Amino acid sequence: MYRKILVGFDGSRGAQEALRHAIAVAQAFGAELWTLSVIEIPQLATATVGEVDEQRRLIEQEFKTLQERAQQLAREAGMTVQTITRVGHPAQLLVQEAQRGGFDLLVIGHSGHSGIWGVFLGTTADKVVRHAPCTVLVARW
Repeated sequence: MYRKILVGFDGSRGAQEALRHAIAVAQAFGAELWTLSVIEIPQLATATVGEVDEQRRLIEQEFKTLQERAQQLAREAGMTVQTITRVGHPAQLLVQEAQRGGFDLLVIGHSGHSGIWGVFLGTTADKVVRHAPCTVLVARW
């Protein structure tokens, strides 16, 4: 049923729960497992180019550490996971990557790092569920 699974992974508690669910589903179906981490660069009107570059470098390092943790969790379960990092809008990139990569299942956490904007504009999970080209599993914790 599922051959290729994509997990939205930002290191949040919801993303960690999504990864746990995805590992279990991948094991059950013998599916490939992938994670997608999306770097959102806030637009800082007063920041210099150097400050923005430094912020991006620090965020990329943080995501590298998160992805290493995802790989470790998968290894502990006897699985391997491929990791992808993109820069942009999380909901849009999750949907695009699911389509581009031919994923059968997209697994995301119910809530992540969206903060107060999720209350006003709709969460990443809401947007992904509405627009994904495949089945979506939303993990709650």
